[in-house]
Amino acid sequence: MGMQSFVTKFLEYVEIERGRSPKTVESYDRVLRSFLKWGKMNEPKDITLDSIRKYRLFLNRKQNVHGKELKKTTQNYHVIVLRGFLRYLAKEGVASALPERIETAKTLERQVDFLEADELERLCHAAEGTSEIARRDRALLEFLFSSGLRVSELVGLDRESVNLEVGELTVRGKGGKLRMVFVSDRARAALQRYLDTRKDADPALFVSTRRGFAEKSSADDLRITVRTVERIVARLAAKAGLTKQVHPHTLRHSFATDLLRNGADIRSVQALLGHSSITTTQIYTHVTDEGLREVHEKFHGKGKRMEDE
Repeated sequence: MGMQSFVTKFLEYVEIERGRSPKTVESYDRVLRSFLKWGKMNEPKDITLDSIRKYRLFLNRKQNVHGKELKKTTQNYHVIVLRGFLRYLAKEGVASALPERIETAKTLERQVDFLEADELERLCHAAEGTSEIARRDRALLEFLFSSGLRVSELVGLDRESVNLEVGELTVRGKGGKLRMVFVSDRARAALQRYLDTRKDADPALFVSTRRGFAEKSSADDLRITVRTVERIVARLAAKAGLTKQVHPHTLRHSFATDLLRNGADIRSVQALLGHSSITTTQIYTHVTDEGLREVHEKFHGKGKRMEDE
């Protein structure tokens, strides 16, 4: 069996057995094709620890179209996909490099960008108005901050997904995992005002308002896209006079930060964000670290010290 046959079977395994999305499978395919083309590898036994080490050196020195080096997270993604492929081969009893011998590179701690309460207010007020566009944009902002949803999860919601009576919904997140999401009274009110202005019959919760779309009935035409949400958030941030780079994910970070600042435990925040690993949620430790100065000043050096002789 040739290398491509093993890759195809691995991708099928990832999609069916591991429940990964088609986009994830496509991404895995690109990574593996890149590696195999680079190494001119025809059989699994051609993949050695030495060839992987050389490929990692190649990635570390590679520059993108803008002349910048690949981020460590991008390099690690390649390593993770390769390791997953090797684990699959090992499971099938196919001789190749040992996956447990491959480690990812250490990366710098991520800097989390979030909005303070006054910045959130300014952002939301930038979407004031009674038009369908204004009400949609306000509902988008309130919903993102209140739920902590990923933008990809938000755009996939239908009207019937949200129970406005109780303010909760079930979302299928990364890896097809289901989780419960809750919506504040303020976000529910903003969403209701938006839905009351809608004249279309499209099932999507948030739709495009481009001219002429209200008369169309195709859900594919009306449903808002991730890119559109990114543009809306960036436009409103500029209108609000915010100097930070604000993205939809900034509101997700702000959601987690707000919870932790108000006493939520990190395990609960992990569940609400839909993180499979607590390690991912720990990027928000900047919040719990804020009180360390106060602790230091309150308790440090309070005991008697020996006078200088």
